[in-house]
Amino acid sequence: MNLLWPSMACLPSYRAALEQGWSPNTVRPEAAQEDLARLDADPEAFVASLVDREAKGAPIKLPDGTLAKRLPGYVRWMWDGAFCGFISYRWQPDTCELPPHVLGHIGYSVVPWKQGKGYATRALALLLAEIQDMPYVELTTNLDNVPSQKVILANGGYLVERFQKPAAYGDSEGLRYRIDLPRPQAV
Repeated sequence: MNLLWPSMACLPSYRAALEQGWSPNTVRPEAAQEDLARLDADPEAFVASLVDREAKGAPIKLPDGTLAKRLPGYVRWMWDGAFCGFISYRWQPDTCELPPHVLGHIGYSVVPWKQGKGYATRALALLLAEIQDMPYVELTTNLDNVPSQKVILANGGYLVERFQKPAAYGDSEGLRYRIDLPRPQAV
């Protein structure tokens, strides 16, 4: 399994995952239908929207339906000859802090028919190796999401806190993990 940049060549496999009932948003399953509509309207624009390092895209729809300002970020697709899932990275320039509506720097999801193969663990390791100029990243999980917790721990993560999620995310308790990143070496 490798990480690929979203592309028109791989888009049919992404579409097939959506059509099989997978959603890129574990909190908002309707995001699958929204992505299919965006694909139908303008496939090139859809693919381009997945890499937005300057946060020029439209606001983000939160689980409660409210809109929030987009952060810089990008998506990478997990690929083993077909679409396996995605991993995303988002940040605020010049700080590790995130606004309250952004629960973590990194999110990921593996399609159900490819789960249990270590793809999320490998994807997170590959993504962490790409991140520059950040001393750490934070990821969050639900209390009952043991597989995701194992992925984070396998990549050097450690539990920072139990926290109360904002109302937009169900006002439930979650776990916040941190992964320290190596500092770039001076030359």
